[in-house]
Amino acid sequence: MGSTWPRVHRKTSTKHPQQKPNIHGKKLIRCIWWDQLSVVYYELLHPSETITGTLYRTQLMRLSRALKEKRPQYYSRHDKIILLYDDARSHVPMKNYLKTLGWEVLPHPPYSPDIEPSDYYLFRSMAHALSEQRFTSYEDTKNWVDSWIASKDKEFFRLGIRTLPER
Repeated sequence: MGSTWPRVHRKTSTKHPQQKPNIHGKKLIRCIWWDQLSVVYYELLHPSETITGTLYRTQLMRLSRALKEKRPQYYSRHDKIILLYDDARSHVPMKNYLKTLGWEVLPHPPYSPDIEPSDYYLFRSMAHALSEQRFTSYEDTKNWVDSWIASKDKEFFRLGIRTLPER
């Protein structure tokens, strides 16, 4: 899983002339889980939302359902689901929950974005495409993310996963 922040820019009128508008917009957090075929599941969090242990557990439950729906072969062949994520802040209950899902957690040095495919590959590509974008609403941002994901073929995702051993 990876997460980054696209910005939503809103035109607002200010009642106080001395108040400066927020030229950077509001941040939305993208939480994306993907494999060598495509994005399996993602959420775009509203500006007021933050990632907590409870939210992350809920996201993992939703991811599990999405995997069963989109990748049933993983379960029918008894393939292992391997999760790569920075667990530097992970707590024992989260690690136990991942065990109950039967997922293997790939060891990952804490705070090492250079080996996280979401950081060095997926989000870098998305950030390049986002650089010229300005969104006025949550829905505009979500629609853009949906179309960006749909524009990527299997080879894009396969290459991102295959470069992991080189890191």
